[in-house]
Amino acid sequence: MNKIIFNQHYRSLLFLAIAAAFVWMQSGCKKDAVEGGAPVITSVRNYAASPADTLVNNITTGQWVVLIGHNLKDAVQVSFNGIPATINSIMFSDTSAAVLVPAVIPFPSVSAEDLNTIHYVTRKGATTFTFGIVAPPPTITSISNESAKEGDSVYINGLNLFFIEELTFAGTPVTKYSTAGDGTSIGFVLPALTQSGPVVVTTKSGTASTPFNVNDFTTGMLCDFDNVNTFSWGTGIENSSVNFPGNRGNYAVLSNDVLPAGDGTWWGWQRSINTNDVQWVPVDSLGLSLDDYAVKFEISVPTAWSGTSIYVIKGYAFDYMARYEPWQGTNNTVTPFTTKGWRTVTIPLSLFRNNDGKGSAPASLSALLGASGNGAINIQTKNFAATPSASGLKAAIDNIRVVKIK
Repeated sequence: MNKIIFNQHYRSLLFLAIAAAFVWMQSGCKKDAVEGGAPVITSVRNYAASPADTLVNNITTGQWVVLIGHNLKDAVQVSFNGIPATINSIMFSDTSAAVLVPAVIPFPSVSAEDLNTIHYVTRKGATTFTFGIVAPPPTITSISNESAKEGDSVYINGLNLFFIEELTFAGTPVTKYSTAGDGTSIGFVLPALTQSGPVVVTTKSGTASTPFNVNDFTTGMLCDFDNVNTFSWGTGIENSSVNFPGNRGNYAVLSNDVLPAGDGTWWGWQRSINTNDVQWVPVDSLGLSLDDYAVKFEISVPTAWSGTSIYVIKGYAFDYMARYEPWQGTNNTVTPFTTKGWRTVTIPLSLFRNNDGKGSAPASLSALLGASGNGAINIQTKNFAATPSASGLKAAIDNIRVVKIK
């Protein structure tokens, strides 16, 4: 009898132990499901020091954000509007993830299912969070030809140039244009212009305007070989009907064959453009930044150019120069350069450097231009390489000017 009672008591204890173990296992599985399951995003915060680290209602390209939620560690992909972001596992925890929204999102080509979504993938699963992702205001970085004529093809380069609501060039509306899918350019045929003025692009996200005027043959003009002709000596002068069509009036020509190593005989025939003394920058503006002003000119290069360097100096002092080498790429790569017609070159004065244009910038505008800001502007050619130049050069230059760009 006692034996039977003992067995029943033992079986009861065993049942309770097994039941407890089962409950514990179930509890552990639920905990794993919460802490180690698929990711969940609950909100988005601005990635900044307090008090700027607030919750946000929408985000834009190039913005650092913190995604808040659960199971966010060990992310393998995060995408915004279907565009993958660069991820860094060090900046991810279980409840938060700091991510840089991609700098370029081609909004017009984003599919309907990807629009306004954050897609988050870990080794345990994935989630899609619906959230407002808006295009930032447009920016303009350059104009292909600031002195273009009616009928010329013109390109505006920049960022976020899509969802365009209005475009004007020197005050004239442009109604027919094409845009790059990634928002980096607008192309159009220039209509007839009646005045000078800025380029203005208005999109759904804002407005961008150039700080300088286009179709402007007066402001900052140092030499145009026609109405403002300070040309002193050097290269030959031609007319637009000869070898470089599409320009207005006269222009100067730079031309040389393949140059020997280190050849800097800029005084040779068609190797330099030399003006009389001109006012680069007004005296009362010499306290501004070097980045505020730029040398500009139009150039036409009809045949492949891949070796000779063009450089710009003030007067005949070679202490600072700016080198123009559009064929020179990164890591010493060379890509032959040509233009279709005329193109605008912009060289900020901060790119004038010592040591043959490869050293340090001057400390100020006064250090570059002197106390008067006045002197000749000379554009010359040289082969800076220790080997013969990869090509010769045949180029036309016009409308030499120094313009405030900021």
